[in-house]
Amino acid sequence: MTSRFHYDLVALVIFAIMIAFGVPALMNYDGFELNTFARYLALAIVSMALALSWGTAGLLNLGQAATFGMGSYAMAMHLKLRASNGLPDFMGWNNVPELPLIWVPFESLAFTLLAGLLIPAFVGGLIAIFMFRARIAGVFVAIITLAFLVAFQLLVINQQGLTGGQNGLTGLAQLSLPGWTVDPYSMGFYYLVAGCLTIALAAGVYLTHSKFGLVLRAIREDADRTRFFGYNVATYQTAVFCISAALAGWAGMLYTMVLEFASPTYMGVSFSLAIVIWCAVGGRESVIAAAFGAIIVNMLEGRLSDVFVEGWHLMLGVIFVLVVMFMPRGIYGLLSELAAKLRRTGRQQNAASIEPSSKTQLETGQEQ
Repeated sequence: MTSRFHYDLVALVIFAIMIAFGVPALMNYDGFELNTFARYLALAIVSMALALSWGTAGLLNLGQAATFGMGSYAMAMHLKLRASNGLPDFMGWNNVPELPLIWVPFESLAFTLLAGLLIPAFVGGLIAIFMFRARIAGVFVAIITLAFLVAFQLLVINQQGLTGGQNGLTGLAQLSLPGWTVDPYSMGFYYLVAGCLTIALAAGVYLTHSKFGLVLRAIREDADRTRFFGYNVATYQTAVFCISAALAGWAGMLYTMVLEFASPTYMGVSFSLAIVIWCAVGGRESVIAAAFGAIIVNMLEGRLSDVFVEGWHLMLGVIFVLVVMFMPRGIYGLLSELAAKLRRTGRQQNAASIEPSSKTQLETGQEQ
């Protein structure tokens, strides 16, 4: 195991302790505050999912909000059926006579959970196969995924009888698990989201430091050379795209439970670009840093919107510009450079302390 892997494990443990014990104490165990922070934690999952594909493999996915929305709507469809006990109200308003077949499987919680992970992964895989078998790379990946995002959002909005259209899915029931009805304002729910984030980060750290992650980094640096070494570059790129999409779907399911509704707004271009910003601010080279960036930016956004009702977007934009100009590798890059500088200083001090003693020994030998 490399030293960086040890550092990431230590950072993961510290991060988990902070969100498990530090945050609830700082929030004074208030249900509303914990619900707000649970929203940040859910968004942290989608940010670290983007770091897997962008930071590790160099694949900038501007359509990450689409797979996030798939997971969100999967959970919302299940909760809407539980609240309706029959045909959802918006279908009656749109003259839908009976429950569409696509909705029927979502009466099962097990199917819903699997669908929230596998449908985004399947769709992401289809897009990835189309792109990477044709050896599409660089900015063209971003353009294609962005085009898919816009088309998918329009599809969801236009199918008003199936998706609720622009209004989305509202009036959802609370999730019921065996022996537990999930209250989004409870400590139990907060720990559910925090546990999901910790598991996702642990999986991300493992993947990035495994042979799989090493090959992905090689592809990021030089895909052609990696291909010449005998690796199927398209297969690795497709795999990381699917994993990233599944994690985004997982985040979407949690986000629906936090907000208690699903909206096509969270499949929009602005939301997808926001995910890129969170990842860039934290540092796309580390999944933990990307998650931390999502939490910090959303906390800052919440505080600025409370203080500066009109101009908080401008202030947030200025902060982003400064980060890109002076911290192009994000917070992670800044801390890495600081740690490297401290190590160099330590080595220089050790060398300086050893040199006089060596000189003294040499002079003593000459006198003898």
